[in-house]
Amino acid sequence: MRISRFYQIQKTLLQYGLDELIPAQWQPWYAKLLRGSLFWLRNRYPEHSIGARLRLALQSLGPVWIKFGQMLSTRRDLLPAALVDELAILQDKVAPFAGEEAQRLIEEALDLTEISALFAHFELKPLASASIAQVHTAQLRQTDGSLADVVIKVIRPGIRKQILADLALMDSLAVMAARFLPDGKRLRPREVVAEYRKTILDELDLQREAANAIQLRRNFAESDSLYIPFVYADHCRSNVMVMERIYGIPVSDIPALEAQGTNMELLAKRGVEVFFTQVFRDSFFHADMHPGNIFVSYDHPENPKYIGIDCGIVGTLNAEDKRYLAENFVAFFNRDYRKVAQLHLDSGWVPAHTKVEEFESAIRTVCEPIFQKPLAEISFGHVLLNLFNTARRFEMQVQPQLVLLQKTLLYIEGLGRQLYPQLDLWKTAKPFLENWVKQQVGLPAIWRQVKENLPFWAEKMPQMPELLHRYLEQGPRQQQALLLQMQQMQQQQHQSKQQIISAILAAACLISASIAFSISTGWLAATLGAAAVIFAIKASLA
Repeated sequence: MRISRFYQIQKTLLQYGLDELIPAQWQPWYAKLLRGSLFWLRNRYPEHSIGARLRLALQSLGPVWIKFGQMLSTRRDLLPAALVDELAILQDKVAPFAGEEAQRLIEEALDLTEISALFAHFELKPLASASIAQVHTAQLRQTDGSLADVVIKVIRPGIRKQILADLALMDSLAVMAARFLPDGKRLRPREVVAEYRKTILDELDLQREAANAIQLRRNFAESDSLYIPFVYADHCRSNVMVMERIYGIPVSDIPALEAQGTNMELLAKRGVEVFFTQVFRDSFFHADMHPGNIFVSYDHPENPKYIGIDCGIVGTLNAEDKRYLAENFVAFFNRDYRKVAQLHLDSGWVPAHTKVEEFESAIRTVCEPIFQKPLAEISFGHVLLNLFNTARRFEMQVQPQLVLLQKTLLYIEGLGRQLYPQLDLWKTAKPFLENWVKQQVGLPAIWRQVKENLPFWAEKMPQMPELLHRYLEQGPRQQQALLLQMQQMQQQQHQSKQQIISAILAAACLISASIAFSISTGWLAATLGAAAVIFAIKASLA
């Protein structure tokens, strides 16, 4: 199965002529000879542009590859505009499946004899179609008789089998990479694939996505920066989700945002603030923030608000990783490279034998040139490449739990470039992170922990006199029992010692008796044999 899928991928890439994307100087003569010998895998779509062929190839390979294309579509700094424009189509314009099939799946999931029993209107033509699911508009009949405009998300039929096949192939390639690549063990490809496997399989469960959306909506209930649509949880199943229909401008539609007078600088800054709030305040962040999932409200363009959908992929960080990340960011902003190096050592991300001074110097070489520049002049892709080379030099291991965070940071950068290229990312994020770190240490943090524990202490306070009396009453008994146990242990140790000594003497006497008997000293052999018996009896009775 894995070999056939690998061949299918190679066949698709070659039939769409994507080998043209590899510069000629990077193709050795034997690669060109091999490509020429594959006469049955010629480019079958020469009439399409290279960007269109890349999009169609990724689309035909399935959701794993479509999501890869979605991520690339946000990197206008790394790819030509023609490629990015084509890949952007993958965000919400993937070829749909039949609306009649979607209706059948909805009726089956919600136990409806016909769809009109719950929905006054259902649009067969999908509103949007993505890699894993597609969305249809409808009007939901509510218990009070009113109608609510909703969208119904439906998982593509048969998609799980295709995803599992690609994941199996990725796992095989990861095993080979870990075994044969020089950096295989450090990059931990199997752990990264396992993390991705969990993420994408979770995305196939729309009940999980509904729960994620409900949590994010609660986290930003009073926010002026982000709105999450209401989810009708009673009508959600593993392959069907019903939620409030939202109306907004796609965040990638820059002309429309500018036409309504949107404050682009504030919108870009709020995007950064929303991300850091999700990560550091809530430890629960939307991890699929490509432009197809982000809209801007029509209301109050001078005070713009984001609208987030598609919460199938979310990321979480534990307290330790969150603390180290925040301190690393603040240290970067302050250009305190010594602290960055020390934090990496303390967290175990680099080996303990790493020399802090050398690591500090390497980090400074990579990061110093990027400061005090607008976002338009900073290529984080190149910075990440340099950091990767630094990581390889110092044997820094990839952290699988941070892969989603890294991907989301790339999305945020892509959005920032499109909305407001002059955005100073450092200036926007630094005050937020410094304030967060201050809240985690010192007297404010201690007082917050005291307040959080007050309900527990208040509940236990009435029981304290009884618990104290019980401790004082049982304390002497426990000490006496412990003393008795120690005496018994000492006695057992003494007995064991006597057994060992007696056994050794019995063995010595028996060996001596054998020697005496062999030299015809009968009376001595008999005496030693009797002594061996006595010591053996003593050892057994001790």
